[in-house]
Amino acid sequence: MPSLEKVQVSRQRDNTGGCRVDDAFASNANSAHASFRALQDGVHKVAEGGGSARRRFLTLPDQLSAKCYHRRFNGGGANVDANRNGLARRSVWLVLAHSRCALYALYAILIRPILPGSVSKRIVILYPGSEQFVDNPAAASKPNSAAFTFFERAMDTLSRLKDTQAEVIQKAAELCADRIARGGLVFLFGNGHSRMMCEEMTPRQGGFVGFVALVELALSNHVAIVGANGLRAPLYLENYEGYAEQILCGFQFGPNDAFIVISTSGIRPVIVETAMGAQRRGLPVIAIVSKAHCEQSKTAHSSGKKLPDCADLVIDNLCPPGDCMVELEGLQWRTGPVSSLTGAMIINMIRCATAEALLTRGFQPVMLPSHQFVGNTSAEMQLETFYEAYRKSLRHLFE
Repeated sequence: MPSLEKVQVSRQRDNTGGCRVDDAFASNANSAHASFRALQDGVHKVAEGGGSARRRFLTLPDQLSAKCYHRRFNGGGANVDANRNGLARRSVWLVLAHSRCALYALYAILIRPILPGSVSKRIVILYPGSEQFVDNPAAASKPNSAAFTFFERAMDTLSRLKDTQAEVIQKAAELCADRIARGGLVFLFGNGHSRMMCEEMTPRQGGFVGFVALVELALSNHVAIVGANGLRAPLYLENYEGYAEQILCGFQFGPNDAFIVISTSGIRPVIVETAMGAQRRGLPVIAIVSKAHCEQSKTAHSSGKKLPDCADLVIDNLCPPGDCMVELEGLQWRTGPVSSLTGAMIINMIRCATAEALLTRGFQPVMLPSHQFVGNTSAEMQLETFYEAYRKSLRHLFE
């Protein structure tokens, strides 16, 4: 077993493989696996050597982090496609060394099961420059805190979403794929916070031509809260009957278009009228709504209708009435809204299933690529292709 002292960062030596990791870290400079084996050896040495070895091992995260931040992990040229192998070789270290906290967490995970004696029954909580041991693993892994309460309830809601809504989500995706394959567009409309779900679909990396975010800024640009572009006006406008029809009149929708209307409450006039207006134009409507909230609330529209009454498919985002999931003693209102999580999950499930359905039909979606890799000419070319295809897809709306 190699000495732990050899697992350290060198600032002087570069290897010929392009990843610039010194030989003490990797016997084969082109292999990240050797580096990871060295880390594993260090873990076992900690288990055998007790406190002193553990303290020496604690310096490793700082060393790795420093090397990453000093750009000693060099992936090669700017062309990502040409350097994919280099990226793969260093991916483990980049992910871990990007944050010392991630490395300390890894240390805790790797060390805890193999520490000798009574220490093996403890959870190791590590921060830079300190060690803390918790004698009650159950309390540490599931602390009685508002953060973990929200996490557990949110994860449970997402699990129920998969179990109860997968079938209708697949139907929605098939509808979207059918419309897009025939040259139509799927519009997403939501006001207030629901606007975020529209933008989660498009424009978004991994998205593709065929979805259009129909976002009315007067209904959703309220970050100032007070004053100009504040919250009062949008809350007023969403209750104003006739406003949605004026938005829809700005487009010449085609026979193959469709709508996804998003609202957790599903009771506001602008939401109800958007769905009604789409159906009146012969367009199918997919609703994303909280059934629990909607069923317990009185509609604000004079027709007496709610969003589910004006939809062909209804997807339940499973949010509780009021959206929030956490009650705290001394806090007058609940906190921890979950519609962002379930809404984004629904949107991405629809997106992925729509892409799959399009491919099954022999239709190749025009993708919006991940363009965050500087100098990646293939991504830049694909981005231009996406712009042009998106522009052409909107043609029928203004003819």
